[in-house]
Amino acid sequence: MTIDVPDGTSSADIACADIACARRVLKAEAVALEALSESLGDAFVAALQALAGASGRVVVSGMGKSGHVARKIAATMASTGTPAFFVHPGEASHGDLGMIMPGDAVVALSNSGETPELGDIVAYAKRFEIPLIGITSRAGSTLAQAANVALILPTVPEACPMGLAPTTSTTLMLALGDALAVALLERKGFTAADFKVFHPGGKLGQRLLKAADLMHGGDGVPLVAPDTNMTEVLLVMTQKRMGCAGVVENNRLIGIITDGDLRRHIQSDLLAQHARTVMSASPKTVPPSMLAAEALRIMNAKAITTLFVVDDGRPVGVLHVHDLLRSGVA
Repeated sequence: MTIDVPDGTSSADIACADIACARRVLKAEAVALEALSESLGDAFVAALQALAGASGRVVVSGMGKSGHVARKIAATMASTGTPAFFVHPGEASHGDLGMIMPGDAVVALSNSGETPELGDIVAYAKRFEIPLIGITSRAGSTLAQAANVALILPTVPEACPMGLAPTTSTTLMLALGDALAVALLERKGFTAADFKVFHPGGKLGQRLLKAADLMHGGDGVPLVAPDTNMTEVLLVMTQKRMGCAGVVENNRLIGIITDGDLRRHIQSDLLAQHARTVMSASPKTVPPSMLAAEALRIMNAKAITTLFVVDDGRPVGVLHVHDLLRSGVA
């Protein structure tokens, strides 16, 4: 498709017009979002009560652009501790109503509130007394009247210059869905550890890895006693291939021997000494629950390559910077 450009219009003029259009859209949607924020009240709280009180899942549905938004709302809820899924209203009329059970709650999206394809889901929810939350722009619409709780979007123009393409209205629906999901998350006391359970893959999952997830444990931990001679210490360091050895007394880590310690004592008959005289006392350690990303930050700040993982003074593992980098924590 070609676009007619008036004679004499430069590429710079076109670029300026494009940016002006984009800014107009974003400002219109920003104004609408502010209006939505100001409009929240008792209905929002009632919707949260209904969703939090559901013993089953949250079923989100919508048609067309509202359906795409509904899918995203369901995905956000599911990933933040509120079991949820999307049901297509057309498929619902051909058997998928069986996916909605007593104990569930339904969130139906329709800008006009008159989407005919939602009719069977609305009727089903009313028949089986399943809580129905309607998100619509029209308070007097069929959806708003049928819903147990109606969340009415503020009356604002679409960002489309013809006022026809769903733009501002879908932005409001999406933002309202995020608000519901995050409010439910905070009610449940959902934590980063919970978040990791639902996001084991990708960069987010890597960022939420803990020291315990990446440490070398068991026989892989290089440990020696304080009176171990340095010949044996060197053998342990070579076998475990961690570039260090932890010095343990009464099951507690009291020191560490690193390649740097070996170099510092090379001139003082190193092999005739014992671990206690070569070690660096009170080494930096981390707990198993520390985020791996934080452990890497400590390594970078201290210019070290290993950290012992200690639980109540007892060494349970050792972290190496190479393992952290390979895992994608950085």
